[in-house]
Amino acid sequence: MAEQLVGLSASAGYIEGSARVITDLREQMSELKVGEVLVAPYTDTAWTPLFALCSAVVTDIGSQLSHSSIVSREMGIPCVVNTGNATEQIRTGDLVAVDGTRGRVKHLARGQLAQA
Repeated sequence: MAEQLVGLSASAGYIEGSARVITDLREQMSELKVGEVLVAPYTDTAWTPLFALCSAVVTDIGSQLSHSSIVSREMGIPCVVNTGNATEQIRTGDLVAVDGTRGRVKHLARGQLAQA
């Protein structure tokens, strides 16, 4: 993974946590555990229940007015959108630092793939 991914600051805050990459909501929804960092290509209204579980959100695409940004701000969790390729660079179980204030996602440690 790249040392650091750069995106758009969508919801302020800083959190370090274990990543959970979800690319297929229907198949993977139940895999997200409380406190994990949700890493997804994008989110829409169907993803909203996951925001109550995660500690931060990182997406490949999005803007300040995207679903990910708005819901993260409403729920007070850090969010970085428009990273371009977070779902390709981050693996489930990786330890990441999400800086929603600066729009940065830093890779802290490569983890073993978590069991679903």
